[in-house]
Amino acid sequence: MTENFGDDRDLIAVFKALSNSARLQILQWLKEPEKNFSMQDAADVREVGVCVTLIQNKVGLSQSTVSQYLAELQKTKLVSVTRLGQWTYYKRNEKGIAALAGHIKRNL
Repeated sequence: MTENFGDDRDLIAVFKALSNSARLQILQWLKEPEKNFSMQDAADVREVGVCVTLIQNKVGLSQSTVSQYLAELQKTKLVSVTRLGQWTYYKRNEKGIAALAGHIKRNL
């Protein structure tokens, strides 16, 4: 999916991803990671993102479900992923979110 949302299928995929309350909550928490998640040793939450384990603990779902939800948000360009060793970190993709907001403003 491109960040310009040129295809209606791209926009539908984003709205589908946001229609799940847990995925929406995760995206909201990631807006202010230092406020919403406990400290992590390996990486700065603002620079690298939040590890899956912290997100899983906060949302209270299984690791596989949380990983699936994060993959959906990544596929729609709403979050970005960074791998450091065995750990996977997620943070909001502000460019993707801004592109979505601009598309909505211009076209809906």
